[in-house]
Amino acid sequence: MVEGNGLMARPSLESYETVEERHARALELHPDLRVVINNHTTAQDRERNTWVVEARVYKDAGDQAADIPKATEWAFEIDGEGMANKTSALENACTSALGRALRWAFAGSKGPSRSEMEKVQRMEDRDWMGEADKLDDVKQLRVLWAHAKQAGADKGILKKLEARASELGNSEGSSS
Repeated sequence: MVEGNGLMARPSLESYETVEERHARALELHPDLRVVINNHTTAQDRERNTWVVEARVYKDAGDQAADIPKATEWAFEIDGEGMANKTSALENACTSALGRALRWAFAGSKGPSRSEMEKVQRMEDRDWMGEADKLDDVKQLRVLWAHAKQAGADKGILKKLEARASELGNSEGSSS
């Protein structure tokens, strides 16, 4: 479906499957389904407020014992202000990795999950510069920049965020 502006319209969020629905369907097909989520976050990742996880989906205990996953998938999330990542970035990374691993493991799981599409929608609707103008801490601005980059923000916005961080960094240096 094409909108008046020539862009493809995004299907409504209700047309996407939740990770919970995808997991329940996989369990119906494979009652001995095994899922392992490994936290691969390094000290350097944590310095950047980032969590990195891997989800491994096994059809059954035998495949798990032999370490033959049906699918693996990775995800990362950045701690931040607003939305669920303020308190649950690690959990969101786990859910994202699991949803994608289940999609790859079992035919019939088409496309991204509803939670991934909700995240895309939230990121597209953010006022990056409005948020930057409210911050007075370089570290917080760096987190905001990382969010913007992850969300695919325009390069011009990223440059403006960098300039704002530089501006703040210079003012912090002059006041000490």
